[in-house]
Amino acid sequence: MADLTVHTYTAAESGLFVNSYLLETAGGVVVIDTNLLASDIAALKARLAALHKPLLGVFITHAHPDHFNGTLELIRDREVPVHATSGVAGVIRRIADAKRAQWGPVYGAEWPSETYYPNTELHDGEQVTVDGLALTVRELGEGESHADSYLLVHPPSGEPLAFTGDLAFHGTHPYTADGHTAAWLATLDRLERELAGVRRLFPGHGSSAGPELLADQRRYLLFYREVVRRLARGRPQLDDTARLELEAAMQSFLPDVPLTWMIGLGADAVAAELATEPDLSPAQ
Repeated sequence: MADLTVHTYTAAESGLFVNSYLLETAGGVVVIDTNLLASDIAALKARLAALHKPLLGVFITHAHPDHFNGTLELIRDREVPVHATSGVAGVIRRIADAKRAQWGPVYGAEWPSETYYPNTELHDGEQVTVDGLALTVRELGEGESHADSYLLVHPPSGEPLAFTGDLAFHGTHPYTADGHTAAWLATLDRLERELAGVRRLFPGHGSSAGPELLADQRRYLLFYREVVRRLARGRPQLDDTARLELEAAMQSFLPDVPLTWMIGLGADAVAAELATEPDLSPAQ
């Protein structure tokens, strides 16, 4: 076999179409992100078992439950390093119980009852080698989530691959409800420089693509922010009429793709973010 095969498990719509990646080497499997709901986590575990190779490690890209909820079930009864940057690990510890309290009643038994926290924290730029794969983690801070990172994977032969978490969604409306869109835009600028030589990006939602994925995400965020700015008029939230107008505008901007409910979900967080930014419009 090739020295690296990338398998993708994509959740159902109820699980937000989130991707978990299984990086198969000659000697085992590394998993990047572990899914959200119990049914998808079980399917991911079955996909791992079907490879008939040991789990060598888990990496969590950022602090959202659709990326860390499945860790406990995936590593149950195994001693496996679960890697995350210190920033990502810290935010997971801070938010996991609150996310369970918020979403557990909505999803019921589908929401895992326990959280397994990363047991191997990495600093920015640290490299981990697993069965010939060199994985370098970059800490990014606030952006799409309260703590983002990405992984650059160098196979023993072939080109490097970037696993970018939710820094760029592909073919779905993104999550903006953590309210860090200005920092997210700055991160996208940084990634365009840092990943200039990487031809294949693996996002947390949607199919793999080239670096144009980053530019597409920037355009979406810039448009979203400007529509919210116009509708909010300096207020930290949108009323129901404005929210509907935002949803219509974004569905026109990115038509016929799923997770449209994400549009309104982030409206108030982004309005509140914009309300604290200086007004750069021309003086009248």
